[in-house]
Amino acid sequence: MNNYFYFDIETIPTQDPNAADRLAEKITAPSNYKDEGKIAAYIQEKAQEAVGKTSFDGFEGHACAIAWDAGTTGGVVSVRDIADERDAIAEFFDALNGYHSQTLVGHNIAGFDIPFLTRRALVLGIRLPQQWPRNIKPWSDKVHDTMVMAGGREYVSLDTMCRALGIPGKDGFDGSQVAAAWAAGEHDKIAEYCADDVSRVRDIHQRFIAIDWCAA
Repeated sequence: MNNYFYFDIETIPTQDPNAADRLAEKITAPSNYKDEGKIAAYIQEKAQEAVGKTSFDGFEGHACAIAWDAGTTGGVVSVRDIADERDAIAEFFDALNGYHSQTLVGHNIAGFDIPFLTRRALVLGIRLPQQWPRNIKPWSDKVHDTMVMAGGREYVSLDTMCRALGIPGKDGFDGSQVAAAWAAGEHDKIAEYCADDVSRVRDIHQRFIAIDWCAA
């Protein structure tokens, strides 16, 4: 019998207060812009957009919540809301180190979550867990990515899969709202949302087990 370690992360843009100015240095306005005010406004707008996109970049972004379920506590999901990002990621890695021969399960984890946390570990100087994938292969039995398991190469959201399978999906709050919620201090809301996504992934993964995609 395989042991499955379900997890999910939520991320927000860089917390560097100087990021917008730094990124603005790489932006130039279109050549037809002549007015200095319009040029400055354009660069500022594009710099803010660039800051927002850093939530997808493990070298720049910030992991603001992690949830996981090792499948050994009756389905209880353990959540850590991150005040100190380094300590929280290290705690998550320590939790994973407490289990052996676990298969990591999540949605789009091969394409996002695992690379993001690997990069954060590099930036923050955190030792990777022994069983953490160093060179991800979609067909590896150490990683079950529910998006990849569904076949096809296009991106499929977790909510889309939930609706198709009759599993309760997201309820008016999604990843695009996480950064604003974090800025507003709604950290508990983000933690709960992250935990709910782990539960959804677990339910979807059980469907794959039911059709004999993977051994139970």
